[in-house]
Amino acid sequence: MDLPRRRLLIAAALAGSGAARAAGASCSPLLARSFPRLQDEKPQDLCQYAGRVLVVVNTASFCGFTGQYKSLEALHARYRERGLVVLGFPSNDFGQQEPGSAKEIADFCEGTYGVKFPMFAKSRVAASAGAEANPLFAELARRTGQWPKWNFHKYLVARDGASATSFASKVDPLDRPFVAEVERRLAAT
Repeated sequence: MDLPRRRLLIAAALAGSGAARAAGASCSPLLARSFPRLQDEKPQDLCQYAGRVLVVVNTASFCGFTGQYKSLEALHARYRERGLVVLGFPSNDFGQQEPGSAKEIADFCEGTYGVKFPMFAKSRVAASAGAEANPLFAELARRTGQWPKWNFHKYLVARDGASATSFASKVDPLDRPFVAEVERRLAAT
């Protein structure tokens, strides 16, 4: 490989390019699935996030914790180049606080909070959803022993996709302990 091409690939990897990152990381069973993107319902393969630290969060537009969108976006922007990705999954499971259409949710997230991290179509995430539960959330609940009990429940997933930690809705993404755990996971290889 010639030096200019190698430099481009290295720069892309450092910038968090999905293609460059995924090329060196195998897709864990946790990520071996796809979900429709919120904005246009085009299927998105989660394997594009292999090798990254993930914050997987169920969201709602009309919740007391909705202000966490701002913290989630700030966290995503601050650590994106080091390999962090926030993945948002709107859900209407708790208090019927996400009743809108995909377009309404996307417009709200982008217009009100400037959300740029990946958002996916509305899905069921509560334990009570049974077989209808989002399979990513079902697997994360199995691994951590914690189903979301309300909106803005967060799972922090290691780069290898094997280990995950659960954080309650009241934990803001910019709270010191949460940020410390993000940094610890980003430092791990």
